[in-house]
Amino acid sequence: MKPVVGVLGVQGDVEEHLRALAAAGAEPRSVKSVAELAPVEGLVIPGGESTTVIRLLKRFGLDAPIRERVRAGMPLWGTCMGLIVAAHDVADLNQETLDLIDVTVRRNAYGRQVASSEVPLAIPALGPEPFPAIFIRAPWIERSGPEVEVLAEHGGHGVFVREKNVLGTSFHPELTGDARVHEYFLDMVRASAAAKKEKASPN
Repeated sequence: MKPVVGVLGVQGDVEEHLRALAAAGAEPRSVKSVAELAPVEGLVIPGGESTTVIRLLKRFGLDAPIRERVRAGMPLWGTCMGLIVAAHDVADLNQETLDLIDVTVRRNAYGRQVASSEVPLAIPALGPEPFPAIFIRAPWIERSGPEVEVLAEHGGHGVFVREKNVLGTSFHPELTGDARVHEYFLDMVRASAAAKKEKASPN
């Protein structure tokens, strides 16, 4: 069975993630409502504009259900803006977030010089081959909590992090032809589904 993975469909590069997830072996679905969230086994929050997405999550009544599902163990992955939405807080801004991963992020941290660039990024968790990381007005991670694993850094700052069932990337894997980050997330989704099934089965 292919894992059913949702992509938050309210704004951002939704179609790119849907295609990348399908290529990586998932059954992807766009999620714009609580009903569409219910059957998914993992959720991706794509790039876009973070304050707009938080406002839309509230309008569609998705903010609390997403928090509840993730805190109950559903894997979540935020890319670029999605990382900002999932973060604990945003440096120097009083911006509301979902507070699902214990990091402080800085918006547009790399400035105009790296507003759109591709960097060969060393990510040991994905193997020896560098990942073609595409940064577009990207955030970086200024603080990571004790439970957060920093999987990759760029320019001295974390850009790929994981805390239990929550994954975050400052860059855009969905814009490359490299499926390794999507496959990594699908492994998290499969492991979560297997653990849930084992817990539900009678002894």
